[in-house]
Amino acid sequence: QVQFVESGGGLVQPGGSLRLSCAASGSIRSIYAIAWYRQAPGKQRELVASITSLGRTNYADSVKGRFTISRDNAKNTVYLQMNSLKPEDTAVYYCNNGNYPHSWGQGTQVTVSS
Repeated sequence: QVQFVESGGGLVQPGGSLRLSCAASGSIRSIYAIAWYRQAPGKQRELVASITSLGRTNYADSVKGRFTISRDNAKNTVYLQMNSLKPEDTAVYYCNNGNYPHSWGQGTQVTVSS
């Protein structure tokens, strides 16, 4: 199975931006959908955004218009551009198969606070 390593998180002020990267250990061309998930303290892990091999995207209502998911097949990397960040976006962000997530990586911490 392809493994994913997340990076790019950090501390940012409300209204700020971050760009998360998800580096895959192998080719992502054959993966139907790759997604970003997040888990906030005391809450269940939720789907944030997904992208298919054809570039179709879907977003959680809470991030529509603010986040953009993209993929670079040549680099085996998926990105999540996060703009207009809110405190409620604070969570550990993970990437995985969008339909059948398997093992979870370390994730990357995003903290939005003033």
